[in-house]
Amino acid sequence: MSTAATSLSDHLLRPLARGHSPAHASTGAAGGTVCGDLIRISIPLDPGSPAGEISDAGFDARGCGAVIAAGSAVVGLLRGATLLAAARLGADEIAQELGGLSVAKRHAAELAADAMHRALGSAARERAALAPVDGRALVAMSGGVDSAVAALLSGAGGEAVGVTLELWSDPENDGEASCCSAQAVRRAREQAHALGMAHLSIDLRAEFRAGVVDHWLAGHAAGLTPNPCVRCNGSVRLDAMLALGGRLGARTLATGHYARVDPGGLLRVAADERKDQSYVLAALAPASLARLRFPLGELHKPRVRELARKAGLAAAGRPESQDLCFLAGTRQESFLARHGRLRTRPGGIIDRDGMVLGEHRGTHLFTVGQRRGLGLGVGAPKYVLSTDALANTVTVGARDELLADRMTVRDVTLHRGAASVDAVRVRAHGRRLRCRLAQDLRAGRHARARLTLEQPAERTAPGQLACLYSGELVVGHATVSA
Repeated sequence: MSTAATSLSDHLLRPLARGHSPAHASTGAAGGTVCGDLIRISIPLDPGSPAGEISDAGFDARGCGAVIAAGSAVVGLLRGATLLAAARLGADEIAQELGGLSVAKRHAAELAADAMHRALGSAARERAALAPVDGRALVAMSGGVDSAVAALLSGAGGEAVGVTLELWSDPENDGEASCCSAQAVRRAREQAHALGMAHLSIDLRAEFRAGVVDHWLAGHAAGLTPNPCVRCNGSVRLDAMLALGGRLGARTLATGHYARVDPGGLLRVAADERKDQSYVLAALAPASLARLRFPLGELHKPRVRELARKAGLAAAGRPESQDLCFLAGTRQESFLARHGRLRTRPGGIIDRDGMVLGEHRGTHLFTVGQRRGLGLGVGAPKYVLSTDALANTVTVGARDELLADRMTVRDVTLHRGAASVDAVRVRAHGRRLRCRLAQDLRAGRHARARLTLEQPAERTAPGQLACLYSGELVVGHATVSA
């Protein structure tokens, strides 16, 4: 009998700690799909260990024999290992522990690896208290080329730990196209392990739903067009990773965003302005920004892909994600109906004089500046000027009727006084518009403010972020109200 068959049969006939649930354990599970295989891994961390030693491990599984053997192999690999050493293990090491697996049985090692990493992530988030280590950085990884190169650059001369957040799970989504699905987590883990890095995944689905998606749904119901990426970065995603970094003894968090930080601690536009992401990071608290690092801030996108190709990274040619992460492969109308109960509600499409020009299927399906989907096939093109959820109307007009030289904003945060503000950006990929604040406001928080633009520009939808600049520096942010 071959070594592979011996190892597999040993773990199958005499599985280690099957049915064992250690006290104070963190648990991760995987499987339960069409094939019926399901595995659960449980691990406790030694609270007195500065390296986060795994003091025990247990598993349970149902399904094919290979899955049971894989669970047993995981227990053998984890006992006595440290948290970060275990975070370097994947399906390859599990298969090797079993003496090698055939293609038909490889899925067992992959399921066991998924369950193990969910347990490790839970333990890291809830119980880890690793001693700080100079040079240790946490790196946010999504499975794409930007975060992969950020990890490559952050690992040079230091100890980098990759982390990926599982934010959304929906059978209607295209998990391969999303940056926060279970498939993205596995892809990012493979990237990290290929770079010799430990990798942890954190299940943040409940927090993301409550803090981002529900807010986005409520905004659409109220006739607003909120930006979920700003809210996610500002109060959910990055804060969770910074908290994890503290538990892992990492003082900094590196991301693949195109942005820079000024020596004075303010966010700065990236060197590659076409890829600049300062807009979606504008709501970050100064204390959070102080711990962030942006390795791509001085690079242009072609150079990033070149670095990925030279390093042999699998993500080098991966296309960029275009959708909101929770909409990947899903029509927005279907998502709003399924998750927000915002269904068809016919109403009038009118002009500014109140004349009815057509019928819409719901105000939540339209936003200011929109042209497509109006169904007004005759005459000059019309654009959405405003929506009124209470009256259930969509007001349209000519493109020049969208132009305005004033803007009202609410929930204003200023890092410097109003006199420093010289531009505003109201779309993630829009240009900076020259402006000034009408009031003489000091640094701090203010309920409302008015902006005057140097040149009239197309109005943006209420609910969008207004990112305030002084030259290349982000000196504040607010929410567009009119």
